[in-house]
Amino acid sequence: MLIRRAEIAPGTLRDLRIVGARIAELAPALPAADDERIIDAGGHALLPGLHDHHLHLRALAAAMASVRCGPPQVHTAEPLRRALQDAAARLAPGDWLRGIGWHESVAGDNDRDWLDAVLPQTPVRLQHRSGRLWLLNSAALERLAPEADAPLERIHGRWSGRLYDADDWLRRRLRGTPPSLLAVSRYLASRGVTGVTDTTHHNRPEALHGFAQARARGELLQCVRVMGDARLDVSADGAERPGVQRGEHKFHLHEHALPEFDALVGAIRGSHVAGRAAAFHCVTRTDLAFALAALREAGTMQGDRIEHASIAPPELIADIAALGLTVVAQPHFIAERGDDYLRDVDPDDQPWLYRLRAFTAAGVALAGSTDAPFGDADPWRAMHAAVSRRSSGGAIVGADEALDAASALRLFLSPLEAPGAGPRRLAVGADADLCLLDRPHAAALADLAAVQVRLTCARGAVIHDSAAAR
Repeated sequence: MLIRRAEIAPGTLRDLRIVGARIAELAPALPAADDERIIDAGGHALLPGLHDHHLHLRALAAAMASVRCGPPQVHTAEPLRRALQDAAARLAPGDWLRGIGWHESVAGDNDRDWLDAVLPQTPVRLQHRSGRLWLLNSAALERLAPEADAPLERIHGRWSGRLYDADDWLRRRLRGTPPSLLAVSRYLASRGVTGVTDTTHHNRPEALHGFAQARARGELLQCVRVMGDARLDVSADGAERPGVQRGEHKFHLHEHALPEFDALVGAIRGSHVAGRAAAFHCVTRTDLAFALAALREAGTMQGDRIEHASIAPPELIADIAALGLTVVAQPHFIAERGDDYLRDVDPDDQPWLYRLRAFTAAGVALAGSTDAPFGDADPWRAMHAAVSRRSSGGAIVGADEALDAASALRLFLSPLEAPGAGPRRLAVGADADLCLLDRPHAAALADLAAVQVRLTCARGAVIHDSAAAR
């Protein structure tokens, strides 16, 4: 393939040839070979393919077939009721209804009785926006047939319908087939994404093989780095998994139920010995302080990282920098949830929400992600949010943390195995992971949210072509 007149840097036009999976030539002008596909970039920006450094592929695939139960689609109780009942009316008898994005701001702190009043016959499970809680109605509980020791909340000896931090239990009871990744993968390709890190903390060796099989079937078009629990420490690195990397040991902290400190330190050390860095889910000040203390005690290795760093006061940013950690942030949560944060987060913590510029100023490697499906899967909206810091209600949250547009774009250009290490470049010999935009660099940086992707290539193969879709 020959791409002509591509703007590979602001104001720099080049022809670029792909042979196999690599960039073979890059020059001001290249002659076309016989029977070579030629694409005229027309002076538009050609970038390395984007990398989303934190999302959940299977959950995103399931979410695409789920009912939206919270902001920005649903804001109050009556629209939620209608959305659930309308969706249930389209189901075959006995089918489950799955909702996502549910939040207390919509209809209060709901329980099974509220759901029973809305849908008494259809088995329903609603996932909280945080991803930590499922709400089940009585029909769902009957279908799941929980034993007496099931990890469900009880109030006065009765199941409340709330299931906290027990996705594995729910998955086993449902005995479902994992959803296809094809629609998700095609969507990501349409936004220029050629690599992702799946940060699902309970991934095990079977997940590596499952993603490899999805790639072999043509169902997963992106390369994927796979985080998971300690079971991946002993996964055979020699297994043939083209495009699938074993990733970090993910520790999913919650300040209300933190693990025993010495056991956590031992688990970090064990994964380090196995060649795996540690990654910590940290959405509160306590989570972050606890993770940093454990890493300080265990010792760090290159690649140790903090996911979210949702609340990062200055003294903890200094500790992150001193330990040489990477932070993977989700700037679009300010756009999607900023109004809720201003209402619900302690005023003392609000200045430290989803910081960006403070990390780069401290010399911390910073990368970007969407956390889809818990956030919008479009990386360009995340970039825009990193620049604007504006909530959906128009409030500016942490104006001093805003990045310039070029820095926001770089959040999604670093390697999967080294997020925040610096942007990949188009160069001879590099992997032909590319995305061609619908405008030049200057126009893209002027309005990141408006960017469309004309063409996406992964290892030289076209995985998205907007012209072919028309």
